[in-house]
Amino acid sequence: MGAIHGNEPAGIEAAKRILALLSKTKIRGEYLALGGNLGAMREGRRYRFRDMNRVWTEAHIGEVRSKKSEALDAEDLEQLDLLDAIRSAIGRARGPVYLVDLHTTSAHGVPFVLFGDTLRQRNFTRGLPLPVIMGLEEQLDGVLSEYCTKLGVVTFAVEGGQHADAGSIDNLEAVVLLASQTAGLFEEGSVPETRAAYALLESRRGSLPRVMEVVSRHAITPEDSFVMAPGFKNLDHAHAGQLLAHDRNGAIRAPADGVVMLPLYQGQGADGFFWGRAVSPARMRASEVLRQLHLDRVLAFLPGIERDGKNPTRYIVDRIAASLYPRDVFHMLGYRRIRQSTGTLTVERQPD
Repeated sequence: MGAIHGNEPAGIEAAKRILALLSKTKIRGEYLALGGNLGAMREGRRYRFRDMNRVWTEAHIGEVRSKKSEALDAEDLEQLDLLDAIRSAIGRARGPVYLVDLHTTSAHGVPFVLFGDTLRQRNFTRGLPLPVIMGLEEQLDGVLSEYCTKLGVVTFAVEGGQHADAGSIDNLEAVVLLASQTAGLFEEGSVPETRAAYALLESRRGSLPRVMEVVSRHAITPEDSFVMAPGFKNLDHAHAGQLLAHDRNGAIRAPADGVVMLPLYQGQGADGFFWGRAVSPARMRASEVLRQLHLDRVLAFLPGIERDGKNPTRYIVDRIAASLYPRDVFHMLGYRRIRQSTGTLTVERQPD
C-alpha cells in the first residue's frame, strides 16, 4: 500500500519497481500493489477532506457505506475502492495474507518499522535490519494497518525516509523485497537483489537500538499554533528538559532522556511528535514468553480489573487499580492501546 497519505508518493514508486522485478521472477502467490489517496497525491497534499489513515474503524466504514452515492466525497470513494480490493484479496487467498503499508515523513532520519504488537507481526518483521517501534500504531485510532490486522492479515508499516528524498524510494523498495521473501513469495536466495536490499537497510540503521517503544503522543489541533523546534530528525535522541517545540501555551520540553519520533514539519497533521525510549532485548524476550504462556488471563483476577464482556482482548481498569499497576505491566502482556476516561482506564491488545 502506497500513498495513503497523498504527499507520500515514494511508496507508489517503490511498489512499481518491485512489480517490474517480480514480473521476471517465478513467484508463488500474488503480489498486489495498491494506491491509497490518489486524488490527494495528484494535488501533492496529505489529504483533501480527512486523513485517510484515520478512517479505518467499523463505525466510520458503516457511516460511509450508508451514504447515498451523491453524498460520497472523493475520499469516501477511494476508501470504498480500497476496502473492496483488500477484502477481495483476502477472499481469494489460499494462504496467509501480508500487507506492507509504505510511508515517508516530513523530517529526515533513519527509516523504521512499526506494527500492532502481535507475536505474528513481531516474528514476521524480525528479519528486517531496521529499528522497530512498538506501540506507535496503538496510539492512533482508525489506522489501516490495525484494521487489516483485525481481519487476520499480517501487517506492518514502514517509514522510509523524508518525502522528497530519492533514497526513501530505495529504502521502501528494499523493505518490500525482503518482506516478499519472508512471506514466501519466492525462494530465499533466488532473487539476487535481496542481498543488496539487506545491506542497504542495515547501513541505514547505524547505531540505533534495535527496538524502541512509544511512551506518549503529543496531539495537536490547528488552534494550538504548534511549531516544532528546527533541526530534529526521526529517532533523534533528546535529553531531559531539551526544547522540542512551541505552541500557544509556550515551550514544550523533553520530559526525560529519550527519542523524538515523527517530528512534524508540514502543514497538515494531528501529531506534533511522539516520545519514545529504547527496549532491551531481555525485556522483549520476557514479553514473548509471558504471552506464549497466556499469562494475560491473570489480569481478570486482579483487584480493580475486569474483562470487557463485548471484547475479550480488552480490560477495564478502575481509577485506584490504574494508579497501582504500572503501564509497563500491560505493555509486557501486549496491551498497548491504553485510553483514559472518567474514572477508568481501558487497555486493549490486538489478537495474536
